[in-house]
Amino acid sequence: MTVTVAATQMACSREYDANMDKAIGLVRGAARAGAQIVLLQEMFSMHEFQFMEMGPEPFRLAEPLDGPTVGTMRKLAADLGVVLPVNIFEKANNAYYNTNVIIDADGTVKGHYRKSHIPLGLPGCYEKVYSNPGDTGFQVFQTAYGKVGAGVCWDQWFPESARIMALKGADFLFYPSAIGSDCHDHWEVVMRGHAAANIIPLVCSNRVGTEKGSLGQVTYFGQAFIAGPRGEVLQRADKTSETFVTQAFDLDEIAELRAHWGLFRDRRPDLYKPLLTLDGTTPPGA
Repeated sequence: MTVTVAATQMACSREYDANMDKAIGLVRGAARAGAQIVLLQEMFSMHEFQFMEMGPEPFRLAEPLDGPTVGTMRKLAADLGVVLPVNIFEKANNAYYNTNVIIDADGTVKGHYRKSHIPLGLPGCYEKVYSNPGDTGFQVFQTAYGKVGAGVCWDQWFPESARIMALKGADFLFYPSAIGSDCHDHWEVVMRGHAAANIIPLVCSNRVGTEKGSLGQVTYFGQAFIAGPRGEVLQRADKTSETFVTQAFDLDEIAELRAHWGLFRDRRPDLYKPLLTLDGTTPPGA
């Protein structure tokens, strides 16, 4: 099966409707270009408050899993026949999560993943103020166009998350992102490593533009990209445009390549128990 994927990037404002209109336009454009799975960026419907605000007001932006953003994107997915990993700021009773909702090509919700790794202490990052650590574990969802594994931004720095999704049979890794400053090269190369180490295509979307808040501002570097199963960058957007890039993959061919290399055949889970600890020692009783 050949599947075409798209990575997008756009600038966001504090106007929900304007952001949604822009996101819908990108999805429609990518679908016209042949994309069957379209990845929007992290928190695409809102100003990225997590980097420049610390107060109660942003909690008002949270919505439930069946809220307006997911509802709109379900209709769009069904209309276009595309799969959409949709990132939202989720409210669940008294908890708040940074959440991906995976919408299939017929508009049905396949499930959701809550961001596992929540950063704090990076310059101008206050995400731990707003988000609980995710409780879903790393998930893979069967869709009309293959098995989708999707982390969120800071998850992309952790090889364990990519490996678990690959072990669960993901055909693609998707990472909606919102990142700026001077860490582009590290950001890209660590994800290329996930693609190569697991022999799996990887799609990463990002923001562009400058957003300002009461505690500072961030200029996002864009450069949404699609990496192939050997870690090679096949498509990359520029630093400033509101745009998308697409790439087709033969999933059967990639599965044969993965089997031929034997990376999953030669794994030694019996030796990996120190990964279950913070300091690399063997867990007691192991």
